[in-house]
Amino acid sequence: MANLKTSEKKSKAQSMGLHTEVLTGKTQQKFFNPDEAENFYYFGTYDVDFNKRTEIDVKNMDCREANKKIDELMKDGYGTIVIKNPQGKHSLGVGILNKLNLIFEGSLGYFGCGSMDGPIVRINGRVGWSCAENMMAGKVVIEKNAGSCFGAAIRGGDLICKGSVGARTGIDQKGGTIIIGGDAGAFTGFMMQRGRIIILGDVGINLGDSMYDGTIFVGGKIGSFGSDAVEAELTDSDQDWLKRKLKVAEIGENFDVSKMTKVVAGKKLWNYDALEPTEKKGAI
Repeated sequence: MANLKTSEKKSKAQSMGLHTEVLTGKTQQKFFNPDEAENFYYFGTYDVDFNKRTEIDVKNMDCREANKKIDELMKDGYGTIVIKNPQGKHSLGVGILNKLNLIFEGSLGYFGCGSMDGPIVRINGRVGWSCAENMMAGKVVIEKNAGSCFGAAIRGGDLICKGSVGARTGIDQKGGTIIIGGDAGAFTGFMMQRGRIIILGDVGINLGDSMYDGTIFVGGKIGSFGSDAVEAELTDSDQDWLKRKLKVAEIGENFDVSKMTKVVAGKKLWNYDALEPTEKKGAI
């Protein structure tokens, strides 16, 4: 605030002049105008028609050639693209910042569909490590199994694996929802910061280790809890949300969500540096 009356004893802020600044004559700079629609889209995105469909065979292409071809087809207005013979190639379908229906007829290698924002992806086979890493928005569905670090550092969207996944699923997750139809490996939810993870099967040791925030729901057995991960009450709101989410995800629609275990952060590590030595030992 400006031009406030000062008391006889000035505060530190007042002595620095923070309460006596004259604001008259200053202007407010506008950085965004809601009428300028182009400000709400990524540079280099395209208008596509989901009814315009095409197929490409990437058997004899490397990942750079395949990804460039996908970009060219979006530029031509294709909104549904089917990728044939991916044959476990790495880094396919990465960096797509566009609305798109993308279908892989086969399996992907490492880092498939990473750093994307918007596409709906269906993978008819398996995926390797770090599928959908850093995903911002959209939906990815894997029909079979996935490797370790599934959904690492995702910030939004829905990531669904109908089979089982490896270790460190949802590591450093910052948002979005990860849904697993089978089992998950050790350190699932490691250093999780936000978002939700749903596991219909069993999960390995150190679940939610060092998680800062977020929620994990487990339908099966838990190998062990990680540091600062604790069980919480499963509320009616949780159950309603789980039923809706599973139905939309087309996985586990008839699963009895009332028997799931809810895991959250105990928050003892939030102020770890301020803890006494004996308290630090108990927190970790």
